[in-house]
Amino acid sequence: MEKSVVEVEVKNVLATSAGSAVFLGNDEKVFVIYVDHSVGSAINMFLHGTPKPRPQTHDLFGDVLVALGAHVERVVINDFTDTVYFARLIIGAENELQARKIVEIDARPSDSIALAVQAEAPIFVAEHVWEAVEDMSIVLKKMEDNNEGTEFPGI
Repeated sequence: MEKSVVEVEVKNVLATSAGSAVFLGNDEKVFVIYVDHSVGSAINMFLHGTPKPRPQTHDLFGDVLVALGAHVERVVINDFTDTVYFARLIIGAENELQARKIVEIDARPSDSIALAVQAEAPIFVAEHVWEAVEDMSIVLKKMEDNNEGTEFPGI
C-alpha cells in the first residue's frame, strides 16, 4: 500500500511567548508546529532572504550538502504523537559517474523545514497526519492581524 502525502508550504512564522509558531498549509487547511525561537528565526530568515552576519547551523549543514554534491530533495512530516511531530529529510546526491543515491534521515520537523526552505525544496505531510491536525487558518489570520506592521524579532 502506497502512503500518500499532501504538499504544504510555510505560510508564516510568528513569535510566541515560548518560541515560534510555524504555520504550514495550503488552500485547504493550515496547521501549526511550535519550534524554539532560534529555528523559527532561521526559517523566517530563509523565507525572506535576510542576510546574516555569519553562517548559522542550518547554513553550515546546507553548505556541507552542496560541498558533497548533495541537496535536500524534500521533507515529509510523517507522524505525530502527543503533539510531537516527526519528519524525514530526504537528501539526493549524484557522484561523478552520475550514480544517484537517495538518503532518508530522521530529523526534527523544525530543522527539516528550515533546510527545505533554504533549499527551496517541497514540504509534504503524510495524509494521516494532515487529516488529524486541527485547521488553524483563523488563528493565523488573527495573529497576522495582531502583528501587522511588526517585524519578526531577531531579524
